[in-house]
Amino acid sequence: MGTGEMNRQAAYIMDEWDPFSVGSGHYEIEITGVLAQLELLDDPSSLAKQIQRIYKSSFTQWIPLEKCVEVSYKLLALKFEAKSII
Repeated sequence: MGTGEMNRQAAYIMDEWDPFSVGSGHYEIEITGVLAQLELLDDPSSLAKQIQRIYKSSFTQWIPLEKCVEVSYKLLALKFEAKSII
């Protein structure tokens, strides 16, 4: 799987996640920020903190870190699969 396909699948995961129940298609800016962080980070806790920060800056609401960690594991599994790390 190439980087483009990985980003498409990661964007789908984030769009379906819908932490504020506003419906899919309302998180384009946040998804772009998360994908940028996904390229840089390999640690689930670090990625989760960035996800929490990105969504907090847009929606001024905290997402519990545990929920961010759950989605960060999904994203990193996809990244590692795409990079043939696992």
